[in-house]
Amino acid sequence: MSVATIAPPHPVVACAVALRTALASVDDVQPVFMSVAEKERVLVELVRAEAQLAELKARVLAVADDVALEHGARDAAAWLAQATQADPRAARAALHLAEALERRPAVAAGMRAGTVSAAQAQVILAAVDDLPAGLGPDLAGQAEQTLVAYAAHHPPRELRRLGRRILEVVAPEVAEAEEGRRLEDEERRAREKASLRFRDLGDGRTRITGVLPTSVAERLKHYLQAFTSPRQRRADGAGVGREDRVPQHRAHARAFAALLELLDPDGLPEHGGDATTVIVTMSLAQLLSDLAAAGVIAGDGEEVISAGEARRLACQAQIIPAVLGGRGEVLDLGRRVRLLSKAQRRALRLRDRSCRAEGCTIPAAWTEAHHLQPWSAGGRTDLADAISLCSHHHHRIHDRGYRTERLPNGDVRFARRT
Repeated sequence: MSVATIAPPHPVVACAVALRTALASVDDVQPVFMSVAEKERVLVELVRAEAQLAELKARVLAVADDVALEHGARDAAAWLAQATQADPRAARAALHLAEALERRPAVAAGMRAGTVSAAQAQVILAAVDDLPAGLGPDLAGQAEQTLVAYAAHHPPRELRRLGRRILEVVAPEVAEAEEGRRLEDEERRAREKASLRFRDLGDGRTRITGVLPTSVAERLKHYLQAFTSPRQRRADGAGVGREDRVPQHRAHARAFAALLELLDPDGLPEHGGDATTVIVTMSLAQLLSDLAAAGVIAGDGEEVISAGEARRLACQAQIIPAVLGGRGEVLDLGRRVRLLSKAQRRALRLRDRSCRAEGCTIPAAWTEAHHLQPWSAGGRTDLADAISLCSHHHHRIHDRGYRTERLPNGDVRFARRT
């Protein structure tokens, strides 16, 4: 009687089965009673194990073309995504990593040792691939080994920055010239791929999405930060003001609106035969009403805003209020000379020092000029009839949901109407 011999599983298969078995053995174990030292150790070990597992998966994927052929799939990634109900993009990224690791043995060895994560590996591979082709394989290998050593002390973001300058370490004699060429190529690609899209959401909002050259985006951020309040404490020690608690992304949105309102149209290119100008059109009844609508002519068409917003915009020198009669004829076309001049604005800021809303600390340089006696009621263009208000309080003073009181020191106190 003979005994059939069962071939042992391949070591990689055995490893995969052992991994799942080991994980199953702790699926009911709660880590809440672990000590701090034990939690620290297990978290670090699991991250290293993830790197080792990712490398093993990549190693198998790299030689799994026969699996795709067996099932008629486009490639191993497509088969894996279908077999495991995984995201096809993630499976394809894993295949790309597998193919790259075959060319970069030092990165693969770092992942097998658990000292290079998958994210770090992607950064190193991209940095080495971006090296000039003329450097030769020896310098590319040296750059790869250097970045693998850096991975023990630097996260992916810092590793990416180091990778961009790795030539200064491995080939300093050509680094400067190559850096110049790289920057020119990046800037050219950034200009070619720059885009800005506008989509009206139909509820008074428009979604703006885009990709801009980094230099342009940084300049825009710099301009917007000039309109936002730094985190500073009030002189009375009461702590940061209300504006300081606004999330940064909302502060940037408000600053963007303020930046557009304060642009000097005289410095803009001509558009349709005239400098780009916004004209607010409204009837006399709309002008005097607390709750009404007004038209805004800008660009290719006309939009609708509230009368209160129109009155607020009219405080800015770049907005021309056009008051229409019953038949649509222009009764009054406001002109910029009726508004504060640059010299008057400087004097106003010098006088007020900051936003004149009670307790607000926004510097005067970041405020807007507001007419205490509105232009709709015959307000004059002089310093006695103007105060400085930040964008937040300029909106508030034109909000019919609030009433205001002028304090003896000239500040404005706000109170919600009941």
